[in-house]
Amino acid sequence: MKKIKLFSLLSLGATMLLVSCGGGGNTKGAKPGGSGFVSKTGWKPNSKDGWFFSGKQQRPKAWPGMVYVEGGTFTMGLVDDNVMHDWNNTPRRMQVSSFFLGDTEITNSEYREYTTWLKFVFPSTDPNFKNIYVGALPDTLVWNNRLSRNDYAETYFRSPEYDYYPVVGVSWLQATKYCDWLTERANEKALMNQGILAKDIYSADKAATAGATFNMDKFKSNDPEMESYIDKKKLQNKSGIKTTNERIIAANKGATSGLVEKFRLPTEVEWEFAALGLQKNRDYNNYLGKNPEIDNLKGKKGRNRGMYLENFKIGRGDYSGVAGWKNDGSPTTSDVKQYPSNDLGLYGMYGNVAEWTADIYRPMIDEDFSDFNYYRGNVVTQAVRNEDGTYKKIDNTDIKYDTLSDGRLIYRGLPGEFERKKIMDDSNYRDGDYQSSLDAGGTPPSDSADFLMYNSVKPKFVVNKDGSVRLEKDKQKVTSQISDYIRVVKGGSWLDSSYWLDPGQRRFKNQTKGYGWIGFRVAQDAKNSNKTKRTKR
Repeated sequence: MKKIKLFSLLSLGATMLLVSCGGGGNTKGAKPGGSGFVSKTGWKPNSKDGWFFSGKQQRPKAWPGMVYVEGGTFTMGLVDDNVMHDWNNTPRRMQVSSFFLGDTEITNSEYREYTTWLKFVFPSTDPNFKNIYVGALPDTLVWNNRLSRNDYAETYFRSPEYDYYPVVGVSWLQATKYCDWLTERANEKALMNQGILAKDIYSADKAATAGATFNMDKFKSNDPEMESYIDKKKLQNKSGIKTTNERIIAANKGATSGLVEKFRLPTEVEWEFAALGLQKNRDYNNYLGKNPEIDNLKGKKGRNRGMYLENFKIGRGDYSGVAGWKNDGSPTTSDVKQYPSNDLGLYGMYGNVAEWTADIYRPMIDEDFSDFNYYRGNVVTQAVRNEDGTYKKIDNTDIKYDTLSDGRLIYRGLPGEFERKKIMDDSNYRDGDYQSSLDAGGTPPSDSADFLMYNSVKPKFVVNKDGSVRLEKDKQKVTSQISDYIRVVKGGSWLDSSYWLDPGQRRFKNQTKGYGWIGFRVAQDAKNSNKTKRTKR
């Protein structure tokens, strides 16, 4: 018995010794987020006498006008009867990562900030830039109706009375360019706030030539053009870089903390998830209802009792209600914050204007292949390099454009930005080819490469003698409207009946065309969002 006890004590001691040896020197008491971490080089990050500076970790924090949407799983699509018999939004289970979403649609005032900046930096008086500002303007003719009198075409976008109304007449292509511009300007402001970027960046001595403007590509790549905009002393003091070595400061320049995440259009699944606002309508891990807002379109108490709390078309010839007792009070669009927000603090998700999403439209969503952050339209680009290894910038005389449906040209990239080339396009992955057709199975036939599931119109633009551009009608016989040029539109608008207010509904429209009932809002990824604490209810 004594031998057995002695053997047990020896075994326990050996086990404790092994555990101690295997624990490692830096893991004792270590916490998530790098606390107590030492690099395998032996240097501590952000050490005063070190050479690598990562900056401080940031908790998810919303940029002004953005709302944090905690991700999770939910049932995407309709759960009610499909009275339109579209069969393109059947229920499916999806997972969404956390993200930020604009609390309102982009307003006329916000979009005018963008067009004013373009007009100032790339003046139309320069022949090289004549299409940049004009191509970014909304199509105000969307308000015209051959059998209706209204003056919105002249006043809606520019009049201060409509500053905080949603911008409309903006195509999907124009909306994505606004997102790119917003990313650059927000980061420009963030770096100015930190004292890293000079605040006189647009003064005459700084911007000697048009196109010599700030962008993140040039900043992260330590482009020599940025040197005149950066105060190295302030960079050293504000960014945590304590060394006096200019080469080390320059090498760490792109790793400065506090940069703003890229703005983009929300994906279809993100938009629907945020519109439902299910996070607040649950009991522990059980959602209590799919359409909490749809079921409560009318106010139940106070001055809103009996009033519609969303902006939509009530019935034939009835957009606002009777005079003196207006049901929703808005015959067309309204102030983006006129009606109550949903439980997440998002306004206008159920009315006012429908909204562009990032996705290319297809009738079926391939949830069998991807049920996590689903998105159709992935396109990967990379910056083009010159022969000497430097990045190729867009020259003032070599600006490339896409053509809008009304003949105007919208820039692909602005002068001074890095030229990019497409290296991967997954827009048609598992869709539109032979393998995704009903005929697929076994060995594909020899002519399967020419198979097209969606035989649709291919836009063709013709330049007139006066230099204007017109869309030429496709004479080819087509069998479908579905193409790579149409995008998913979500939500109802002032022009729609309540049927389209359901977040599960989906429509599609041409990405080159603006509409009087479609606007857009911006989204951002939420970095480090997996640390969100669980709440009881």
